[in-house]
Amino acid sequence: MGTLLQDKYTSWKSQCEARFQQLKANEEELNRIFIEIYGLQDELTPEVADRDVTVHRIFDTKDDVPPTMQGSAYVRTKRDEIVSLLSYAVGCMFGRYSLDVEGLAYAGGDWDGTKYKTFLPDKDNIIPICDDEYFPDDIVGRFVEFVRVAYGDDTLEENIRFVADALGGKGTPRQVIRSYFLNDFYTDHCKTYQKRPIYWLFDSGKKNGFKALVYMHRYQSDLLARMRTDYVHEQQERYRTQLAHLADALPQASGAERVRLAKQQKKLQDQALEIQKYEEKIHHLADQNIAIDLDDGVKHNYALFADVLARVK
Repeated sequence: MGTLLQDKYTSWKSQCEARFQQLKANEEELNRIFIEIYGLQDELTPEVADRDVTVHRIFDTKDDVPPTMQGSAYVRTKRDEIVSLLSYAVGCMFGRYSLDVEGLAYAGGDWDGTKYKTFLPDKDNIIPICDDEYFPDDIVGRFVEFVRVAYGDDTLEENIRFVADALGGKGTPRQVIRSYFLNDFYTDHCKTYQKRPIYWLFDSGKKNGFKALVYMHRYQSDLLARMRTDYVHEQQERYRTQLAHLADALPQASGAERVRLAKQQKKLQDQALEIQKYEEKIHHLADQNIAIDLDDGVKHNYALFADVLARVK
């Protein structure tokens, strides 16, 4: 029998609320003791404002946050919790985390494959983020597999809907999740890691011609060469094939269908041009066979690939 994410979320929310109320009660009891010891009954009250309690409290939406919690750094929403789940899932995809061990599974050093049995990490440390499922290790496909493995087959679709509903957006649940990975994941990741991202986004630009994540701690000097050959070139070929099909279909189409195909053609042409320019940059860096030293830190190493990585905002 599968597990419902809705139930897990509700249970976690209740645990956080109980922890919040317990800490508040403890702080107020301590205040009462000190007030009594020092005879400050006429000057102080033991009450602690909700916004001053320093543990997280979860609300379904921002609209549910009461005035007493406004301004607290410890307010979280259902969306925040789902974003954390997505981040953890990406960590499992790269082997930073594992469903089989607690804490960090890999953050540099010798790789231990025995830590991964339930959900296997990506073999080549390159996870593409495309506007469709072009690759076997497409990030949305991998996330769906993560949910299936972690929570069960028979609750998969309900759990995927729960994730999509929490994120918000238009389209099917998988389209909503894809949109999040394309447009928002990296911003959230950089915010979590205070502008020192451990997952790096290789990004061709605004047209989403090519995007892929890699895990800094698994970087090897031949990574860009492999990315160029196995992913960038593959994506370029797909664009050429799709544009050829559209060129054949457009003369036969009319009305709304012709408008739709023309719009699709323009999008693909823009993506093809963008990835063509990007391939040249990747080629230039791949030929340098750049090695990195993790001890140099994220900022230094990230700058080595600034031309092909997403800008950290």
